[in-house]
Amino acid sequence: MDERKLPSPCVVILVGPGASGKSSWAAERFAADLIVSSDRLRALVGAGEDDIAASADAFALLEEVVRQRIGRRLTTVIDTLGLDRERRLRWLGLARDAGMPCVAVGFDTPAAECRRRNRGRSKRIPADALTSQLKSWAVVKTELPLEGYDEVLEPGGVRVVPEAFVDAGAAAVRQAEAPTGLRFGLQLSSYTHPGGRAATAEWIREVAGRAEAAGFNAIYVMDHFRQIPQVGRAWEDFLESWTTLGYLAACTTRVRLGTLVSGITYRNVAHLGKIAATLDVLSGGRAVCGVGLAWFEAEHKAYGWSFPPVDDRYALLSDALQLLPVLWGPGNKPFRGAVLDVPDTTCYPRPLQEHLPVLVGGSGPRTLRLASKYADAVNVFGDVAQVRKLAGYVSGDVELTHLSTTLVGKDHRHVDELVERLRPRNQNPARYAASVNAGTVDDQIGRFRELSEAGVAEVMISLPQLEGLETMAEVISAFRL
Repeated sequence: MDERKLPSPCVVILVGPGASGKSSWAAERFAADLIVSSDRLRALVGAGEDDIAASADAFALLEEVVRQRIGRRLTTVIDTLGLDRERRLRWLGLARDAGMPCVAVGFDTPAAECRRRNRGRSKRIPADALTSQLKSWAVVKTELPLEGYDEVLEPGGVRVVPEAFVDAGAAAVRQAEAPTGLRFGLQLSSYTHPGGRAATAEWIREVAGRAEAAGFNAIYVMDHFRQIPQVGRAWEDFLESWTTLGYLAACTTRVRLGTLVSGITYRNVAHLGKIAATLDVLSGGRAVCGVGLAWFEAEHKAYGWSFPPVDDRYALLSDALQLLPVLWGPGNKPFRGAVLDVPDTTCYPRPLQEHLPVLVGGSGPRTLRLASKYADAVNVFGDVAQVRKLAGYVSGDVELTHLSTTLVGKDHRHVDELVERLRPRNQNPARYAASVNAGTVDDQIGRFRELSEAGVAEVMISLPQLEGLETMAEVISAFRL
């Protein structure tokens, strides 16, 4: 049976008679911390899992644990007989109140098989109790489809995944059967590494070589002067972007190189154009000039730069998008825009590329309109639905690119290991997994195929750990035509 992906977080109610395989099935598919087991709770409040006298206390504790977990929107797998309709509906109601999907998994194991398994147990369910459970199950299995669950599943392959991967399986199949091309860019967003400052140059050279070998089409760097709070702390090592790109030009032979993106307030725009032209010449025609509105006010204050109001920054960005192609063209004609006045646009050597591509970063309507009018590409964030919506604002001549953090593992166990190792101590695994789009190779192939179908021509990814470069090679190879 194909693997069924359930969105995280969700509630999973296991339903079936004793010895039908519920606990074994759950243990194979879910982390132990997600499973609330009546047997384990009986052992906790009584003399062991078979202490029937402790059942009432165990179920009272189970109800409280389930209520607390669902109230915190944590994936909860309820491992009991599940034959009590009132309890099932109470758990379903809790899930609905929390806005969480709720599925029931029915274990329709033949009665003879349940009895055979029971006979093999060291501590058997009393025969009359098992017979009663089997009779109850015969009724319950007709009730489940009518109780209002999102789905009633058979006990096949099931995995809880971030929302981004729920439909990824079908998309991965589409990619295998009818491949589409997609470019991949690696974004370097952190320069913290075990070797420290003295080894930074060699570390970057190694990362760049591995990225080219993995099949990445481009390497991008963030244009900031200290680390941003979304990634790390202000005092962590952080390299100047265009200097780093110049070094990468000498370390690589194939990948395109650019900023994602340069804040338009950080440099004199004519100077920025000269820098980009120089990079294009020294890289053999591989430069991409990324520009954006600039947002990090604290960084401006720290360096003593003015941080103009948003309307003024939009005016500056609009002028910049018009000035840059003039700088890169022949001659020295003047440029006069709404806020920029450049009397002489001499810029030699000109870029090697006949048209040095300009990429605008941002998803706001005004940014998208500017990009559609003056740029070659616009970089956006968001899930597939959001990207599809944003694509409607972009003219057909402008490429849509997409930036996301991506944690890729070889299989679901590897993904779980990476999430547990990399997540902040105070962040629960499911939330961290969603924030970094943690998924398997096939998950990522499906997600990127969906983005491609939404109109994306290039995906830029930031890897939480660079061990994933080689694993990403498997994803990238699925999009080579």
